[in-house]
Amino acid sequence: MSDFYAPCPKGLEGPLAEELQALGVADARASEAGVAFRGTMRTAMLVNLQSRIASRVLLRVASGQYQREDDVYAAAHAVRWEEWFSADLSLKVETSAIRCPLKSIDFLTLRVKDAICDRFRERSGRRPSIDVRNPDVQVNLHLDRNELTLYVDTSGPALFRRGERRDTGAAPLKKNLAAGILHLTGWKPGTPLFDPMCGSGTFLTEAAQISLRQAPGLGRRFAFERLEGFDRKAWQDLLAGVQQLELPPAPLPIWGADIDARAVEMSRDNLEWLGLADCVHVSQGDVLASTAPAPHGVLVTNPPYGMRVGEDEEMAAFYPAFGTLLKQQFAGWNVYILSGDLRLPKLIRLSTSRRTPLFNGQIECRLFEYRMVSGSNRPPEPLRA
Repeated sequence: MSDFYAPCPKGLEGPLAEELQALGVADARASEAGVAFRGTMRTAMLVNLQSRIASRVLLRVASGQYQREDDVYAAAHAVRWEEWFSADLSLKVETSAIRCPLKSIDFLTLRVKDAICDRFRERSGRRPSIDVRNPDVQVNLHLDRNELTLYVDTSGPALFRRGERRDTGAAPLKKNLAAGILHLTGWKPGTPLFDPMCGSGTFLTEAAQISLRQAPGLGRRFAFERLEGFDRKAWQDLLAGVQQLELPPAPLPIWGADIDARAVEMSRDNLEWLGLADCVHVSQGDVLASTAPAPHGVLVTNPPYGMRVGEDEEMAAFYPAFGTLLKQQFAGWNVYILSGDLRLPKLIRLSTSRRTPLFNGQIECRLFEYRMVSGSNRPPEPLRA
């Protein structure tokens, strides 16, 4: 058994732990910006293949205390890297730090790279080449105030890079953030879903793939395929198992719309690219003219907000009108709005039932939940004599 860590967007640690538990990972433990778990390499392959919320899967190979740069070098030099990958492969070292007292993160990255290469050279006379763009293997160093941890990345390119879109638009939502938001809404396949400001269609494609039981990691390669001891038969068995679970494409109760014709075209292109064009209906239209496509369901959207498009005055006028539309047209729906504009609850003039802090990249956001009922969503005025 080995120790693994799956980082994810901040705010989605709980949903990721629940997702891994549903996959059969018994001891998934949420921590800051990720989930730790124990398992075999087969477990790591399964999480890489099936997780929609994780950003990557890291295998812990060493941890310990440090005070100086030399301590970091010594810890990295002591790891038996030759048991994990060959000197014939290219290497990159990535460093993250929280409250690290040492001055230069770049210098620490260089020291770990030197330690790995020195160990290989001492034992075999050869060393990995360095490739910071497309490495065969990535080693991750994480530092807190006095403890270091070294990981081998089993994923390669980030796990949200699945079904890579040809055109992502001005401010795309990462697929694992969209999947985590769908988890937070409680949406399940078969429940009507509507995104009236769908942009390039990230919520739509995630919901459609979940509905058809399509594993997010199908059709891509992973770094664990280049590690020593890779069990190709176990991997082929995993692939065959998830492919047997897939459902054939069919029309789904999933709708999207956008006022921007180019966004609609991008959304349709992305659905076509993923073989989902016949599953989701996408149309061009003003969100303020929307009508509910079903008597009840989940409305989830990531509307433009100030930090995204820099149009504060326009948003201040939009939100009250959007709130009125929701009251009039979406009674019986649960509405979820991801926004970096924390004035939204005041402007939209609806009572939130939940606010979940999330990060869209570096932008701090909230996922606002509104449970719509007939009539006003505000409490009634008290009766007066």
